[in-house]
Amino acid sequence: MSLHIDFLDETTKVKETDMKLVEDLLQHAAKVENIEDGTELSITFVTNDAIHEINKEYRQKDAPTDVISFALEELGEGEIEIIAPGMPRVLGDIIISIDRTAEQAADFGHSFERELGFLAVHGFLHVLGYDHMVAEDEKIMFGKQDEILESFGLSRDTNERH
Repeated sequence: MSLHIDFLDETTKVKETDMKLVEDLLQHAAKVENIEDGTELSITFVTNDAIHEINKEYRQKDAPTDVISFALEELGEGEIEIIAPGMPRVLGDIIISIDRTAEQAADFGHSFERELGFLAVHGFLHVLGYDHMVAEDEKIMFGKQDEILESFGLSRDTNERH
């Protein structure tokens, strides 16, 4: 398996099957994206209140959101890339609101699993450097998202994975 994923469930609501779904889906996404073996990633499941605080502190947005990604490979102004031979690549952190996942699944009329998978892939692509701030980038990122979800069997047309 390509990725080493550290899961943290701050909500104590996430089922083992949901974590397994995210694990399997992101391993699939890592293969699609040719991510090297041993690459590390962390995923934290939180409440709406917790993600609201994170969104406010780090993004200056005073509202809950569904997923926030912190890419460790993004270099800030004046920073230089440090490559340590033999050290694993660390992509960053993905934070997913479990409350928001359930709300959006109901709003969109699809399963909790489909929404959780969508948010996990969305966050994963962000830590890889994909973005959707302009239409051209959005088309690329959302196309990649759909490709990963559909090839895994978790497309919009089906509620559950085959």
